[in-house]
Amino acid sequence: MFDAKKLLEQFLGSQVPGMGGSMRGRGEDALKLAKANPLKTGALVSLLLGTKKGRSLAGGALKIGGLALIAGLGYTAYRNYKSGKAAEEIPALPELAPVPEQSPFSPQHALSNDFALTLVKAMIAAAKADGHIDDAERSAILERIHAVDLGSEAEAFIAAELANPTDLDGLVAAARSEEEKVELYTASRLTIEPDTRAERGYLDLLAGRLGLPDALVEHIEVTVSAAKQSALIEQG
Repeated sequence: MFDAKKLLEQFLGSQVPGMGGSMRGRGEDALKLAKANPLKTGALVSLLLGTKKGRSLAGGALKIGGLALIAGLGYTAYRNYKSGKAAEEIPALPELAPVPEQSPFSPQHALSNDFALTLVKAMIAAAKADGHIDDAERSAILERIHAVDLGSEAEAFIAAELANPTDLDGLVAAARSEEEKVELYTASRLTIEPDTRAERGYLDLLAGRLGLPDALVEHIEVTVSAAKQSALIEQG
């Protein structure tokens, strides 16, 4: 089995391509960054999402990436929810507070390879939610991902996830704790902007199946949106 944590870092790195230029140009920039230093770029998610879905995520450096990004967003949303704050009271989010080492959200906490793989699956599932990845797009994505040289096993995994129907039951069952459920939803929401009914419907279904309270989901939505907006403002 390949290293799912490493793959997750490659999907959500700390340095991501900018929004300037054409769609083709953004894709080429993403590929150059991924080839140059794949463990420090978010280029894979931009390649996977075909620029439309990668725009907000690949739009500006969020300063941290990978496991730390998902953990930080999830922890911040969960902490504010538990504090009793209303989501509308949460201010703009210039930076994420560090996650305490003892917290279940901490990247230093024992994260299994299986759950890291689940988070990658969740991101791919979110990317497919509006059905925009057809056979031609899938072939193009796999061609670009092959150029990044992830290894045959990881490539085969991504190809299968793109081709097969989303296993929502499997995703939900893999999140055993409340913190893991928050991280799974956070990773999914981070991947896309739900600007279609299909995407919004998918996220709502996922939240319902995970049993996340509406108020907690709202905190995750606000936190992820604020982090994306902060990144875009910083980039200018």
